[in-house]
Formats: sequence, structure tokens, C-alpha cells
Amino acid sequence: MSILGTRVLRTAEDPRFLTGADRYIDNLPLADSAQVVYVYATVAHATVTGIDVADARIMPGVVGVFTGSDIDLPPKRSSNPRVPEAFAQPLMATTTVRFVGELVAAVVAETRTQAIDAAERIIVDYESLPVVVDMEAALAADAPLLFPEAGTNIAVHAGFRSGDDFFDGCEVVVRERIVNQRVAVAPMEPRAAAAWWADGRLEQWACTQGAHGTRNSLAKIYGLRNDEVHVVTPDVGGGFGAKSGDYPEEALLGWFARVLDRPVRWAESRTQSMQTLFHGRAQVQYCELGGGRDGRLEAYRIRIVQDVGAYPHDGVFLPYLTRLMAGGVYELDRVDCEVIAPLTNTTPIGAYRGAGRPEATAAIERMVDRYALEIGVDCAELRRRNFIAPDAFPYLTKTKATYDSGDYEGALDKALAAAGYTELRVEQQRRRDNGDKLLLGIGISSYVEITNGDGSGEYSSIEITADGGAIVYTGTSPHGQGHYTAFAMIAADLTGIPFDKIEVRHGDTDLVPRGGGTGGSRSLQAGGSAVWRASESVVEAAKQLVASLLEANPDDIVLDVGAGAFHVIGTPAVSRSWNDLAAHASTALDQGILQAAVDFEATAGSFPFGTHVAVVEVDTETGAVSVLRHIACDDAGTIVNPVLFDGQVHGGVAAGISQALFEEFRYDVDGNPLTSNFLDYSFPASSEFPSFERVVQETPSPLNPLGAKGIGEAGTIGATPAVQNAVIDALAALGITHIDMPMTPERVWTAIANR
Repeated sequence: MSILGTRVLRTAEDPRFLTGADRYIDNLPLADSAQVVYVYATVAHATVTGIDVADARIMPGVVGVFTGSDIDLPPKRSSNPRVPEAFAQPLMATTTVRFVGELVAAVVAETRTQAIDAAERIIVDYESLPVVVDMEAALAADAPLLFPEAGTNIAVHAGFRSGDDFFDGCEVVVRERIVNQRVAVAPMEPRAAAAWWADGRLEQWACTQGAHGTRNSLAKIYGLRNDEVHVVTPDVGGGFGAKSGDYPEEALLGWFARVLDRPVRWAESRTQSMQTLFHGRAQVQYCELGGGRDGRLEAYRIRIVQDVGAYPHDGVFLPYLTRLMAGGVYELDRVDCEVIAPLTNTTPIGAYRGAGRPEATAAIERMVDRYALEIGVDCAELRRRNFIAPDAFPYLTKTKATYDSGDYEGALDKALAAAGYTELRVEQQRRRDNGDKLLLGIGISSYVEITNGDGSGEYSSIEITADGGAIVYTGTSPHGQGHYTAFAMIAADLTGIPFDKIEVRHGDTDLVPRGGGTGGSRSLQAGGSAVWRASESVVEAAKQLVASLLEANPDDIVLDVGAGAFHVIGTPAVSRSWNDLAAHASTALDQGILQAAVDFEATAGSFPFGTHVAVVEVDTETGAVSVLRHIACDDAGTIVNPVLFDGQVHGGVAAGISQALFEEFRYDVDGNPLTSNFLDYSFPASSEFPSFERVVQETPSPLNPLGAKGIGEAGTIGATPAVQNAVIDALAALGITHIDMPMTPERVWTAIANR
């Protein structure tokens, strides 16, 4: 019986986390290390007219004080060729600061307390410049320019606006301006890093989602070969996309370590993390959806304004993913998309769980509900009439995405049945008829997304240990997902080596030569497939060894997976175990180890899909929203471990609901953050969520040997519009057709009062 698909607990990793045996950077000892504390800009846009560091230099324990004029490292440029080169970010500001939280100085001292005390003695003089915080205001002809030499605030402008005839033939056209608000990523572990030099080689501990990407970035900054940088990523307490970015705070550590000739380390506070870790979302979408009164959808047009913050990092790529997935699960005749991404005097935008795909689903699913309301058709029925058919796959969309497999109507039907959709509608009408102050809303979101969007492959190798166990090396890097368990299951299933005798190693660029890291929900379909291929390869290598031991043809050797032993076909009594082979390999093989390494080559990204149904209660007297139930049918292909799958869905749904109802990072008109800690930023507790209900459906992908698609971001993609639609559905009888997120009690109450 295969171990794949069974509910294996995370015994490989959870005991460490629960007993305090985990290894986070800020807890690791590093001999003779000095502590780095940064001084951050306190104004959103200004000329730096002077920095007085004299008092800081003489504070106890201080071993170095540095400003931007001391740093001789190159600025960080966007990898998007469309972005003007003038928009490059210096690792530390010299003449101009462009957002609250930009680095202006650094103190290195023997202890963190000493460094903090000294940093507080640094005086920075500013001459204020005009500030632009609103992304649409940044597009105005007279808007303050963050880079006057560029003559524009626009980082990228792509796509085109179709003509007035785009909706010709459409009997109905609905239009809406939709705000997908800026949110903070807020991982449990704020960033931390350490760096030192050893024999001319940069050694760095990195709190990152990809050790190899960090290594390559540092090598570029310091003008080194990749093998002259060694990056180790120990345990990481949450990433959600934001820890895949390049940050000045981490890049500068090697420079300090080289100048001071000693190890240095840095860890940020929660407020610093909220202000400087890349934020997510931050789109304004102008949407138009047209079709017939019979419910046939025909044409969809969306104009995306993407705030990228003060510097164009990953934020400039997000709207392209929104564009790619714009049409969602629907068979549309025409889709048109324009992307424009301005700079603002705010924290840069980066990837956050879903990275451009939640924004696409939020837009199209909101518009489908608007259309259903306009023509008086049930929103579930409207979706059903327009789904791409199951026999249409692979399906090429109007935005040039090739969906690999799907059964959208199946997911909808299963989610509605689990929710008791008909009965919910009856109860909703009963409350409306009775004038109940607690109105019921049912929201639906049918989504499709892309995972491993760049179609990248992954490295893995397997080494058989002396006791007949195995070590799996992977180029992906976990930060809570359960890689150890999933990859050990895959290796165990193919090799017959007991699950508890398989170790998984990652996050060390000396142990693992290459890897794509973890992001875009790529780990199982790319990393897991690499483990699959490596397992197959080590089994084939083992057959060669067994053949030599038993003087047989390798083609006649078979593996009894249940017993974990090899034998000649038809003669199971004479067999060799993995333990036997490990002992034989020590003398029979040149390297003395039975091992195999592969680079799995993906051909394309996969397209998970599903339907979420949210059931909410809205208090019409206070505007308060309660989520009563949330049903999720997420189809991510073959499920390797339902426990891990459940965890990813639950975490994603919580994040999605949180964006719909609670979270928003806000600035005042001068660019000062108003939500820079957990006292000000609305961050819900688990007690504010219902128990999520998961409905199983599996439509395997043809693109990898596991048949797997990504699941890590599905919850944030399906849940947010389902909850938003549910709240608006509850209030539809009052004539309310749209409320922007987050749907706080104040915002909901105002919509009711102003109807």
C-alpha cells in the first residue's frame, strides 16, 4: 500500500518546534559577533542635508558607524527591463529618502542594546520634499516626482486600452472600481541575518525562502563568483513571499563584516518589519464585464493600477500575473488588460501569498456577482453557464495562459452541496422577509491560479546511509509547509526505505549545489517531482549493484517496496536490503556512497482551481460581520498528504478572510505609517474564524510525475472574494452593490447608512 495520499503527521519537524529544538538565526550562537542596528528615515520624502554621527561613535561598545557615503556597493536595480534605470535603490540613502523606513545610517556595537543606544544619538537633518502616497495621484501630470531626473513616476506601463467597440453586441455591461488594499505580510519571525568572511569567502545566514537566490544576489552585489558565497538558511518562521526579496539590511552585512574584520548580525523589531518588509497587494482595478441578458459572458476589460512603493522591486511583476489570470475560470470571447505601475512614497510592494493572482480573482469574481445581480440570475448559475468545459483542456486563454486540467463545475457543485446552498438561500430570504437585523450572506468564489508560474525545475539528490536509511537533498526551502514530511513520504514510497529513516536537508548552498527555493507554490510540483526522479534514479543505481552481487542481469532485478529489498524476478528468497547495498557501495563504488542526483525539468506552470463558499452574518445596526462558515473545495491535483494540504488551505483561508474583513496598511497624507505595529494594524486571532470545511476533489496535472499542483496560496485566492461577495450579498436587498475591502464595521455601517 502506498504511503502517498495518507494522513502522515509532521513527525519529522513538529517535535523540534514544539520542544524548542528549532534553529532560528537570532537564537544561534556566533562567536565574536557584533550587532548591527540601522537608523531609518522618519520622513517619507526629503533631501538629506546632514547626518551627525559624532556622539554615536563615542558611545560604549560601538565599533563602527556608517552612512550611505561610506558604502561602495552598487544600488539595487529592477530585473524588469521596462523599469527606468534611474529608479534604482541605493542600499543606504545618501542625498534623498523616499519612504519612512529607508536606511540612512548603521551602528555596529558589541551588544544590541549598545547599538540601539548609539543609534538614538544619530541626528539626521532633512529638508522636506512633496509627498505622494496615493497611487492614482502619483499618475497625475503635476504629481511630485520621486526621481525628477526620470521625469515620471511610472515604473511600467503595458497593455493597451481597446476601442469603444470592445463591448459591441453586449446587451449588458457592468462597471466597478475595485480596491485591493495594501497589506502587511507580518510573518511570525521578523527578518534576521548574520555574515562573516572566511578565507576570502562570504558566509551568510539568511532568513530567506531560497538560499540559492540569496547566494546569487550577494555574489552579484559583491562582484564574486557564486561559489565564493556560502548561504545557510536554518529554520524560517514564515515567509509568505516577502522573504524572497532582496533587502539592503541583509546585503550590507557582508560589507560591515569585511570592513570590521569580524562577524556581524542583525535582527529587526516588529515595527521595523511592518515598515520595511515588502507589503502586498495594493492595486486599484477598473473593471468592465459585458454579455447577454441570458447570462452569457462575452467581454471583460480591466485596467490595473499597481502601487509599487518607493522603489520598483517585485511589485512591478505582480500586475502581469493579474493580467495572465484575468479571465479566471470563464470562457470569454474577449479580454483586454492595461497595466500601469507608479511609484509612491511608501514601503516597496513585493510578493505576498498569491502574488498577483488573488488580485485577478478578486476582480473577476466581484464582477461576476455584479453581473448576476444586474440581470437577476443566481450567482452560482451564472458561473455554471460560463465555465470552461472539462473536456476543453489544455485550454489557451485570451491572455495566453494554457490551463493544464480542470473541472470547475465539479468543484462548484461539491462546494454548494457541502454548504447546503438551497437551504441557505431559504434562510436568507426568511430573515429578509422578517426584517431581521442580522442578515445572512452567501458568497461564492470560483477561481483558477497558476503555480510554479515560470515553469522552473528543481534539483534533488538522494544518498543511502550506512544503516540503510536515506538523506534527501532539495533545492527548495521550507518555512512552515512541511517539506520534510512530504519529501520523505515520496522517497519512502519509491524506495521502500521506512519513512522515519529518511532525513531531508535543505537551505545550505554547500550541501545543495543549486535550487529554485520556495515561492509561487512550486515546492511539491517541482521540488517533490525532483525527489521522485531522484528516488527512481537511486533505485536504478541500486539494481545495478544488486545485479553484480547476485550475478544477474540488471533488467531482471526488482524492488519489493514493502520489504525494502531487491531480488531477481521469481526468487524473492535471495534478496539484498538497502543496508546490504550501503555496505557494498563503500567498496564497490568510486565515491563509496550509493546516491543519485537529478534536475527535474518542468515544462510549464500548473493551474490549481476550486470554489469557496462563505456564509456570513451582517449586523445592520452596527455593521459588524461574522463569518459563520467557510467551505473550500480546492483542487490542486494529486494530494500527497492530506494533513499538509489541510494546513495550507486553512492558513490561506485565514489570510484571505483577514484581508476581506480586517487588514489594511495605511499612511497619512505625509507618508507616515499609521499601522506599524499590532496595536494599530488589525490582525485577527484564531478565535475570530470559524472551523473551515474542506471538500476534496483531485484533478491530476499531466505536467509532473506526481500529478500535483500547488496549494500554498489557493486559500488567499479563493477566500477573499468569497467573503467580500458574501457581505455584499447580505446587503443586496438594501440596494448595496459594492463595498471595498477591508469591510470593517465602520465601512459596512456607512454603506448601509448612505444607501
